[in-house]
Amino acid sequence: MSDYQTINYQRKDRIAYLMLNRPDALNTMTDQLEAEVRQALLEFDLDDDAWILILHGAGKCFCAGVDLKSHGSFALAKDAKSRHEGEVAALKKGEIGPAQHLKGTGGEGWMGRTINYKPVIAAVHGYALGGGAHIAAECDLIVASEDATFAISETARGMSGSRTWAKIRTFMPSKVANEMLLTGARTPASELYRLGLINRLVPNGQHLQAAEELAKKVLEAPPLAVRDGVRISRRLWVSHATQLDHEMQLTRLAETEDFAEAGRAFVEKRKPNFKAR
Repeated sequence: MSDYQTINYQRKDRIAYLMLNRPDALNTMTDQLEAEVRQALLEFDLDDDAWILILHGAGKCFCAGVDLKSHGSFALAKDAKSRHEGEVAALKKGEIGPAQHLKGTGGEGWMGRTINYKPVIAAVHGYALGGGAHIAAECDLIVASEDATFAISETARGMSGSRTWAKIRTFMPSKVANEMLLTGARTPASELYRLGLINRLVPNGQHLQAAEELAKKVLEAPPLAVRDGVRISRRLWVSHATQLDHEMQLTRLAETEDFAEAGRAFVEKRKPNFKAR
């Protein structure tokens, strides 16, 4: 298996485990973490002995979104040109830049295109914000502890949360999904369980055990039939998310003053002053 630095990946019998492993940073996403997650998903996909994967987070939460502090200089830049120059300079030095999903990675996201379409279960506790909600929404099944909260927090950062919304709304056709998109506010797991986005709601600390029990239940079914079901269900959101991804690139929200202000306010720990510019 590959030597990962920001995640742990292992297999026990038929169940593979992918753990986001930046607990001191609430498992927030950097380019390195995103690249390693994608590599581990490919490793899982190509492993004939791995039939199902459980995705979970180390420490206090699942994933609190993008690591804004790791590229705060970009957010603090006064204009788009300065942000671009800062990013280019950082990349030349080999530093980690803004997480890729800020730039748009296509509607297929993390799991929309695979070879074998094996099922993935998200075992969520604590925060699942921004990119964390994004990847959890792509998983075929979700188990969450009672302390879990989800948010399309890209909106609050001045970015488009359209792709995450498309995936959430596919499995939870509710105006609550719209509220999550328009406000960026956090929604408790109990509400999302009631509305059908979450398969199991369990007491705090039992999310991984419950995910393993659900995985064993899935493993009782013929694996090729299960994978056909995964392929079909993922196709429900791929086309819509792809269309929204194209539209997201046209809005150029990353070049707006409000995007820069959101980043500055976050780093400076103050309330932002948006101007719709």
